[in-house]
Amino acid sequence: MTGLLLDPAREVLIALAGLGAGLVNGVAGGGSLVSFPALLAVGAPALAANVTSTVGIWPGYLGGSAGFASELRGQQDRLRSLLGTVVAGGVAGGVLLLTTPTKAFSLVAPYLVLFACALFGVQPVLARRLRAEEGKRSRRHTVALHVGTFLASTYGAYFGAGLGVVLLGVLGLTINDRLVRINGLRSVLALLVNTVAALIFIVRAPIDWVPAGLMASASLVGGYVGARIARRVPTVWLRAVVIALGLTTTGLLLAH
Repeated sequence: MTGLLLDPAREVLIALAGLGAGLVNGVAGGGSLVSFPALLAVGAPALAANVTSTVGIWPGYLGGSAGFASELRGQQDRLRSLLGTVVAGGVAGGVLLLTTPTKAFSLVAPYLVLFACALFGVQPVLARRLRAEEGKRSRRHTVALHVGTFLASTYGAYFGAGLGVVLLGVLGLTINDRLVRINGLRSVLALLVNTVAALIFIVRAPIDWVPAGLMASASLVGGYVGARIARRVPTVWLRAVVIALGLTTTGLLLAH
């Protein structure tokens, strides 16, 4: 714990950031774009802001997954098959954050998110072309799904900004399903990644518990509302929002 001192105005700012992070995560991911800068703005050191953000907005992922309950029906086999991959990636990312210099991975992070945006943007075209080889690509896509999910989970546990975009890029290219259902699957996988990371950080990292608590309740509400909004957004709009979030993430990471 770093003992960050807060006045009422800063407490309101942090609570609003938690609500905003939950909303963004519920729609498509990227909520730490709201929570992480807010914690930096009130004086938290970068590492403390990163881990406090992860723990504080964790309930937002829970609320988002609840909001996608109907889209998750029939996807239990997918979740079970990806569980070990996600947990392994989350552990790898959490340990990486606590044992290596943050700057090293931060230099690569903007380009990972930018690549994910490109993948997600061209996903409809690629998916149509790949469907023509449906019988030939089952094993190849299964491998790509697990490798991509592992790397996305590692990134998400290390530095969560843009995790939703990365996961949607991976899932959209390797799973043939409607975007809203893929987004529901994304919400649960992101919840799992952040659960693993949060548990590691609670044990080993310098979390500021007051701001984490302020963010927690607000992000829970925001996550549920955001997921309900996402269910009603036309696919083309949702895709545009996701890409915009990814590009914003890239810009903020490059500027940081």
